[in-house]
Amino acid sequence: MVSTNGPPDPDTESSPGGGVRNLPWSPVVLWLAGFTVALVLTGLLFGRETRLAPFLVVLPALIAGRGTVRQTAVASVWVTLIIIASLIDSPLETAGANLVVVVFAVVFNGLSVARAAQRIHREREIARLRSAAAALQRQLLRPFPLVTDELLVHGLYEPVEEDSRVGGDIYEVVASPYGSRVFIGDVQGKGLPAIGAAFAALSAFREAAMTEPTLTGVVDLLEEAVLRHNSFAEHVGERERFVTGLVLGIDSELEVQAVNCGHVPPLLLQGEHAGPPLREEPSVPLGLDSLAPAPRTVEWFAFPMDAALLLCTDGVTEARDPSGRFYPLEERAGDWGSVPAGEVAPTLYRQLQQHTAGARSDDTAVMVLRRRSATGAR
Repeated sequence: MVSTNGPPDPDTESSPGGGVRNLPWSPVVLWLAGFTVALVLTGLLFGRETRLAPFLVVLPALIAGRGTVRQTAVASVWVTLIIIASLIDSPLETAGANLVVVVFAVVFNGLSVARAAQRIHREREIARLRSAAAALQRQLLRPFPLVTDELLVHGLYEPVEEDSRVGGDIYEVVASPYGSRVFIGDVQGKGLPAIGAAFAALSAFREAAMTEPTLTGVVDLLEEAVLRHNSFAEHVGERERFVTGLVLGIDSELEVQAVNCGHVPPLLLQGEHAGPPLREEPSVPLGLDSLAPAPRTVEWFAFPMDAALLLCTDGVTEARDPSGRFYPLEERAGDWGSVPAGEVAPTLYRQLQQHTAGARSDDTAVMVLRRRSATGAR
């Protein structure tokens, strides 16, 4: 949510989550005191304080890269005074050169203050944009849990609200005349253009799920929607995008229909076992059907009453720890068979945060499907 409570405080900077926070003064004070003491000690030992003092002018420039306008201004005034003080006892014949040094310090420090103000303004605008993009994306997706006659679906969606990195993860569950239709997808790329493609695919699924009697018919309409969006994008100068997607058809029978369009395969959780129920290779992503060697087909698999289906986007499977290792989803999922449906997604997300040390680089969407007859009406 973008704040409209008046002008921002110039002595603040944008935080990674899109808010505003104060930068601590302690690093600034330590830098100023540390470099000044080092200069004085060097001067006492080697008699070079007059020649080294002008080098303090780099301090405000360094602080401008992370500090606030006020902190940069305080550093600039401090450095200028130190430089002037170091030149007071200089011989008269060097007065002209000393004046040049002081003027240079004043001008350079002024530019540092201006740079800090410009940086904070730019970061605040980026924070507004990324928060607005994430809010828009959240409005496209319905909150969990999602309920149909056949299914109780828990899950979570957590976007990465950093610069233009908000992605195009989408999901939906539709109670149709043909049973429950489930869709989870991920648009190629990041930012508002990806959200536009996500909206096109999501809208197409919501309509097709209600009108198409076959799952391949639903997928065909999704393909057409992505192609239409790409055609429009080409006319307005944007690049084409494809969408990975997994579409499921679930009714009262114990077998599930699935069409996998290049998406992360589902995992079947049952007791202490977890594994992918699909055996065939995924088809091409939506928008790339012309490159497929054969038409997309439906694969069937068993979905017992006491099992759960875990669907996710590649923000889970491609998450890396600081050493570069991928998150071991299938290995961890073996422990979740007896976990209540509403706790599986939060458990996964906590582990994901620990695995990545809090440095996620992609959106995270997770869906956990259980049959209602096995869970009751909760």
